[in-house]
Amino acid sequence: MRLSGSPLRRATALSVAGALVVGVLTSSPAQAAPAAPASPDRATALAAALGDRSGGAYAGADGAMVVTVTDDAAARKVRAAGATPKLVTRGADDLARATAALDSAARVPGTAWWTDPATNQVVVSVDSTVTGAKLERVEAVAERLDGTVRIQRESGTLSTRAAGGAAIYAEGGGRCSLGFNVRSGDTHYFLTAGHCTDITANWYADSGQSSLLGTGGTGSFPGDDYGIVRHTDPAAADGSVTLYDGTTRDITGAADAFVGQSVQRSGSTTGLHGGAVEATDATVNYAEGSVSGLIRTTVCAEPGDSGGALFSGSTALGLTSGGSGNCSSGGTTYFQPVTEALSVYGVEIV
Repeated sequence: MRLSGSPLRRATALSVAGALVVGVLTSSPAQAAPAAPASPDRATALAAALGDRSGGAYAGADGAMVVTVTDDAAARKVRAAGATPKLVTRGADDLARATAALDSAARVPGTAWWTDPATNQVVVSVDSTVTGAKLERVEAVAERLDGTVRIQRESGTLSTRAAGGAAIYAEGGGRCSLGFNVRSGDTHYFLTAGHCTDITANWYADSGQSSLLGTGGTGSFPGDDYGIVRHTDPAAADGSVTLYDGTTRDITGAADAFVGQSVQRSGSTTGLHGGAVEATDATVNYAEGSVSGLIRTTVCAEPGDSGGALFSGSTALGLTSGGSGNCSSGGTTYFQPVTEALSVYGVEIV
């Protein structure tokens, strides 16, 4: 679905549970306690440095960082770094091979996949449009991977949507959302979704299109889902996000999201909603094309919320891309990481 305010289609689907083989390391040689608990960045970097001896990192229910490991030597390194080790059977290479197989043979619209470090599997979601031969195609790939892949049902129909923080209106019709205001030197821009800038370069602050907000919009979609538009009035580039209760939140920087992180999304259709990060580096197969590297969350969204701001505290995390479900019964939403857009365009948060 493109930029539209029409209701999302509802759906049901099947769920195929995969076998998990995971455990927790309960003993290790005595050693000095680490100086401080590992930060999310430190734990993520440690998992990457361990290579095939780790299947990723995530925040546990108590907020402490967990790093998955495949052997005791790796577990000792994790403890020394201030994180909690968790023994798993699959390392990064096994999970990467499963993802590569899905990329090669299962790019069916209505599917999405990501690595779940907590269960040590690659999870594939399917919506109600994935039936018959399409579903059999996905199941065949999963079966060949012998438990590394788990298929689950997605609530609703997977689609792109429109708008997020403050509403912005496309020339000729359509509504999206301003994500974050950014700048390069003295030149000011705003970020939004690439599937929004894909339809027009000019955006207005009002539905009557009497107040021109920005021009020259350009972006990347599919593949990625980020876009940038130059402000016509630099004074309009406010460095905050609306919370839809009469207040705003100052955004002072940007960072990469991590699994288990508490987040919020601001949207012109549904206002402010919160949830948690379920996965990073997710691949989503929209009808318009596939997008990789997305953040998967439990935050809901509805038509009119694309391009909007995903944040945690005062830190920018992402731009609303798409998802399924709604804010009445719940849903899943995917976000383009904002750090990638900042890097590509050479801009910084205002």
